[in-house]
Amino acid sequence: MTRANKTQETNKSIGTFVAEDYRTAEVFEKYGIDFCCGGQATLAATCLEKDLDPDKVLQEIAAARSEPLQRSENYVAWSLPFLIDYIVNTHHVYLKENDEQIAAYTQKIAEVHGAHHPEVIEIAAIFGKISTDMAEHLKTEEELFFPAIKRADAAVSNGKNLDSTDRDLIKTSLEKLHREHEEIGDAIHKIRHLANDYAIPDDVCNTFVVTYRKLKEYEDDLHKHVHLENNILFTKAAQL
Repeated sequence: MTRANKTQETNKSIGTFVAEDYRTAEVFEKYGIDFCCGGQATLAATCLEKDLDPDKVLQEIAAARSEPLQRSENYVAWSLPFLIDYIVNTHHVYLKENDEQIAAYTQKIAEVHGAHHPEVIEIAAIFGKISTDMAEHLKTEEELFFPAIKRADAAVSNGKNLDSTDRDLIKTSLEKLHREHEEIGDAIHKIRHLANDYAIPDDVCNTFVVTYRKLKEYEDDLHKHVHLENNILFTKAAQL
């Protein structure tokens, strides 16, 4: 790689790497690099912050890009309506099926284990707010934002002007939803910190184990979900 190409790559945002090729997500996950909510940071700045060798990271990114690309992972090539339907049917359904259950689990282990593991009391409070906020967030997307994007996309495809109401709704929603993603991302990162990267203590019950595993699963799903919206869907919507 030439010096100019290396500079160009290291000045690229983390979110752009993953938006262009989702295979690179594995590299960033390996180093605990946030590619969804914190995806606007450049590779150079991220490596400096985490004391990583950018040359080594770039080599691993190149290796990831050389792996066979699954057609189902080429999200950036999907149409906006198809991407929206995928997000709703995959990630929104996951949240609706798990938010309430995980909130109940965190509350239960807070009651049972809070005396010896006070961190789970705070985890329960944080996740309870995530669950409440997420319900309103999904409602806004599904009932207002996503339909407006689909109408705008259809207008552009048919060579028509965007409806001014839809244009204003998309613009204001992008700002609001971005901010909410940051808040939810910060909250889930705080849970991980409190849970010591979901390490299981020796003196806990099976419900505690299940709760931490579900929290880890939830975080993993949220990373991909928010990435698809922040780095691909929102970017394309803004271009409308």
